[in-house]
Formats: sequence, C-alpha cells, structure tokens
Amino acid sequence: MGERDFGHDKDAITAVCEELGAVAALGVQIAIVVGGGNIFRGMSDAAAGMDRVTADHMGMLATVINALALQDGFIRAGIHARALSAVPMGGLCEGYAQSTAQRYLGEGTVVIFAAGTGNPYFTTDTAAALRAAEMGCDVLLKGTQVDGVYSADPKSDPSATRYDSLSFTEVLSRQLKVMDATAVSLCRDNDMPILVYANHPAGMLADILSGGGSYTLIGQERS
Repeated sequence: MGERDFGHDKDAITAVCEELGAVAALGVQIAIVVGGGNIFRGMSDAAAGMDRVTADHMGMLATVINALALQDGFIRAGIHARALSAVPMGGLCEGYAQSTAQRYLGEGTVVIFAAGTGNPYFTTDTAAALRAAEMGCDVLLKGTQVDGVYSADPKSDPSATRYDSLSFTEVLSRQLKVMDATAVSLCRDNDMPILVYANHPAGMLADILSGGGSYTLIGQERS
C-alpha cells in the first residue's frame, strides 16, 4: 500500500516485484505468501463485531486481490509469476495444488500463494509455514521493519538487543513476537528454519541470500 492508509500503490508493488526479481535472478526459487491487511484495514470499522468466520473469509478474498496485483507487477517487470488460490476462484485465479506449485517453481516461475490456508482461524503466518513445508523450502523468510528479532521493540527501547540466532523453543517460551505460535510450532516440527530480516533498503534480501546482510535465524535447539 506504500504511503497510503490502505489499498494499493503502483510504485510499492513495482518495488516489491523488482526486489524479488533480483533474488530470482540469483537462481533462487521463490514462493510468496501474501496477506490482505492493506485492504481489510480499510474495512476495519465495518468488520468490528462481525462473525469471525465471515471476517476471515473476507480477509482471504483480500489476499487474492493482492496476489493478482503482485502477479501483474511481476509480469510487467518481465518476470514469470503465477498466483494460486487455496479457495477455488473460477476464472479469476488458478487453484492451489502442491504438484502444480512445485512444477512452476521448478520452471523458475515466482509462485504467489493466496487465500491463506483456505480455512478460517488460521493466520497468514501459519499459511506461510504450511506452504513452506509443502514446497520443501530451504528457509522461510519473513520481512519486517527491523533487521531481525530483538529482546524488545527497538523503536521504543534503545537498550533492546538483536539476536543473531534463536531456537524455536526460545521464541515460544519467551513469547517473542516473530510469528504466531502455531506457525513457529509448524516450522519446528518440520525442521523449517525462519530467517527474519528488514525488508528495506532495496537489495537487502539479495544481499542476505548472497551471504551478507543482518538478520536473525531461528532453528532447532543449539548444542
């Protein structure tokens, strides 16, 4: 949504697609799980007091809109991309199937997963952990506003320290706000490391995947 309060910003979409396009150029296979907060945030007043299942279904539809926007952005940038929805969408968006997604990844296509897990009560974090496990990914990347996981909010606490690495158990026991507990547990159970990094400045992700950058890596118990 860029600098907007909600909705879409063409320049922001272009920046995301160029950032990930630079990573794809390194030969990295990329799968994206997209949320819908930029759309649903604009409907927050109307959603207040709404039935949870209905609200979650609306949120899933918002992620499909975002996935199509990203797909268009990638195509405009000359990058092959395909949006796959966990909820059947007819002629609007191709449906998700593990084999289809893996085939696209193998062809070098950027895959965009929409509609979360297809079920209410599950967050975008959990959808990301699930799809990462299904795709057999090497790592689950989470871009945030800061360069990793801190002991406290570094924006409000100058004494907050950044962790270079953490175990899944440490994240859960300390209740560190990385991803929701279901997502972290799913990654732990499937031995899926989580890498938390700052999604700015431009080029940060490519730098990290080339062996540089600053981030926190979350994995199994450290010996």
